[in-house]
Amino acid sequence: MKKLVNFKFVVLFALLMLTGSVMYGQDHVIDEVVWVVGDEAILKSDVEEARMNAQYEGRKFEGDPYCVIPEELAIQKLYLHQAVLDSIEVSESEVLQRVEMMTNQYIQMIGSKEKMEEYFNKTATQIREAMRENVKNGLTVQKMQQKLIGDIKITPAEVRRYFKDLPQDSVPYIPTQVEVQIITSQPKIPLDEIEDVKRRLREYTDRVNKGEMDFSTLALLYSEDKGSAMRGGEIGFKGRGELVPEYANVAFNLQDPKKVSKIVESEFGFHIIQLIEKRGDRINTRHILLKPKVNEKDLTSARARLDSIADDIRKNKFSFDEAASIISHDKDTRNNHGLMPNPQTNTSKFEMQQLPQEIAKVVDGMNVGEISKAFTMVNEKDGKEVCAIVKLKSRINGHKATITDDYQSLKEIVMDKRREEMLEKWIVEKQKHTYVRINDNWKNCSFKYPGWIKD
Repeated sequence: MKKLVNFKFVVLFALLMLTGSVMYGQDHVIDEVVWVVGDEAILKSDVEEARMNAQYEGRKFEGDPYCVIPEELAIQKLYLHQAVLDSIEVSESEVLQRVEMMTNQYIQMIGSKEKMEEYFNKTATQIREAMRENVKNGLTVQKMQQKLIGDIKITPAEVRRYFKDLPQDSVPYIPTQVEVQIITSQPKIPLDEIEDVKRRLREYTDRVNKGEMDFSTLALLYSEDKGSAMRGGEIGFKGRGELVPEYANVAFNLQDPKKVSKIVESEFGFHIIQLIEKRGDRINTRHILLKPKVNEKDLTSARARLDSIADDIRKNKFSFDEAASIISHDKDTRNNHGLMPNPQTNTSKFEMQQLPQEIAKVVDGMNVGEISKAFTMVNEKDGKEVCAIVKLKSRINGHKATITDDYQSLKEIVMDKRREEMLEKWIVEKQKHTYVRINDNWKNCSFKYPGWIKD
């Protein structure tokens, strides 16, 4: 299923929050409540931040942004309110993965972690924390939309009828699509680096046990889970299924809030955990996360090894498919000859902007059948550095859609239209039962959903 909301809009405050373009108090900017939806307020500063961020992103509005933006924010609040009623939640690990992915994207765009911190005039920790709540809201909205829509069934006849009835100038343009195979190598983290991480965690445990320092203070100072570190390592009440299994297995066995757990290894690194409170089948804990680092020497060695493998493939000693199936460390593609799946479409075809940024840069200038030089990238799932080579398996250049060649894309268009219709119907119905108050100065708008203003 395609993403139902534009994630850039969901986190549209993040960049402006980071740059501090809208301030309170000390800069004497007067704020005001412009909308109230249910018991949630939308502030003038929220709208200004969103408008300036849209300007930064190059977004064009169909209509007055001071009408469009508050309505978009109000719709988001409708979804979030329904999510509370329906107990829709996202796990801390999902939020942290997305925050890490976005942080890594910023670093890639700006050039380095230090340049990113200088650009936003904030530490990497503060940047992550500024993103966290917006990312959590965005993921919650997506889950809520998916629940409202459920599984949509579209028949081939419906797709053909839709395409047949389209005026010629409305036939969709299909952007360039590529299929990419990948082989990755995860450099082994040196044993002394792992031991050093464990030593530091044991040292933190000893300091807590001896009463020298609170766990929360140590988390604030040293934890590499930057989202929770700002709260003294606290991650909030979670069910077992919302936590990675290794963490959950240890956390749910803790009994004494004064004790610190043994060292726990998960896909994110190594943790120590402290119990805060249990409530039924939910638990609130704090943790300190440390991530062992791969040294540059090992990254260089891994890239050299992959370059050697690529040379052997070019000399026909074995195929890319065989190499991917045998030596690739990427579990998501290894059993499919290295072919990358697109989770947004459930196919192997990607538009260029759907690829991870590092891969898109490499693939952009390649010919079909060509194998890249080895490069380093950040795994979006766990934030770890890996080395990779890719092969461009196929490229379909941008073109006007045809039912023969682009059935799947046209089916997605019809499904998107059906989803949009279902969500629009839900919004109209939700409006009828939600308290909405709009400041008189903000009412003179042609809203997409007129039901905001009740007679």
